[in-house]
Formats: sequence, C-alpha cells, structure tokens
Amino acid sequence: MSLTGLFLITFLTLHLAINLLTLVDKDLFNEASHFMATNIGIQAMQYVLALGFIMHIGLGIVLTLQNKKARPEKYAFNKPSANSQLSSRSMIYTGLLVLVFLVLHLKDYFVELKFGDMNGFNNDYDLVVALFGMWQYTVIYVLAFIALGIHLNHGFQSAFQSLGANHSRYTPTIKKLSAIYCVVVAVGFSAIAIVHFVNS
Repeated sequence: MSLTGLFLITFLTLHLAINLLTLVDKDLFNEASHFMATNIGIQAMQYVLALGFIMHIGLGIVLTLQNKKARPEKYAFNKPSANSQLSSRSMIYTGLLVLVFLVLHLKDYFVELKFGDMNGFNNDYDLVVALFGMWQYTVIYVLAFIALGIHLNHGFQSAFQSLGANHSRYTPTIKKLSAIYCVVVAVGFSAIAIVHFVNS
C-alpha cells in the first residue's frame, strides 16, 4: 500500500508539472504532451501506472474491510477528533471520491487523447482547456482535488511510517512535508482549472 502510494505520488508530481505548462505556454504544453504520447519508455510506464492504481485501490478496500472485521463493534466511547486526524479517518471515502473522478478524467482526457477524435479540437491544449469553460466541470475538478489533498495529507506521511521511517527526529519533518505537498497538489490542480475557467 505504501509503495504504490509513493509511486502514485511521484506520478502526481509529474502530472501537475506538465499541466501547469498550460498556464505558461500553449505550444510548450503541446510539445510536452506530444513527447509523453510518443516516448516508448513513457508509453510502457502507462501499464505500470495502471497496475499501480489498481493495486492501490484494491489494497485500500481490502485493508478497510480487514480493519472493520478486526473491530466489528465500535468503542463505547470514542472521540475521533482527539485520536486521529480527519484525513486519517476519511481515507476510504476520499479515496473513493478520487476514484470516481479518475474514471471521469480518463474518459474526458486520456481516452480522447489516445483513442478518440479529440472532439474536433486540433491539439491537446485546446482539448484539455475546453472542459474548464463549463463551470460544472470546474467545480467537480476543484472538489476532487480538495478530496485528493485530504487523502494525500495522511497517505504521504503514513507511507513513510509504514516503511519504517518513524523516528522522533525526522517524523515531524515528514509530517510538515506531507502538509505542504497536499496543499501544493490541491491548490496547483485547482488553480489550473480556475484560471482556465476565468479565461474562457
């Protein structure tokens, strides 16, 4: 679970960096998109990425069911806010929300870019930006990345803890990096959607 999570975090960082190019220069984004679509190594990694997503989702569901089975009855007295963060308690819910968005995202972008007719658009930039002209899609996009940010806030730090990187000297630093990273991802992707909506 931790390894697939860190792998997907690496992908998210790269994905955000490339998508931010849409705010910089249309041609630069199209060149980067073309490189990603034609590079043999990156094309091969798509299958590894898909496997990483499937494993992470499957393991998340299995772990949630195992936890429920291990504790079928709730504590007589429990104050969740005192015992754990919201991001920790809501991992399965934010994960499922991100999964629903991922299906929508793949349908609207990946399938069109790789197999579709581009919905009549001449280049990748125009297709990517077009959907943000609809306020409904922009709202869905922003809400999805807020959910992802909440998911990452716990996932980032717990991945290192699960791998044994849990020490009083560097755990506080990991937690700070986790908070920074989840905000950067949520704000970064949301900013892309909002800026393109405003400019549409």
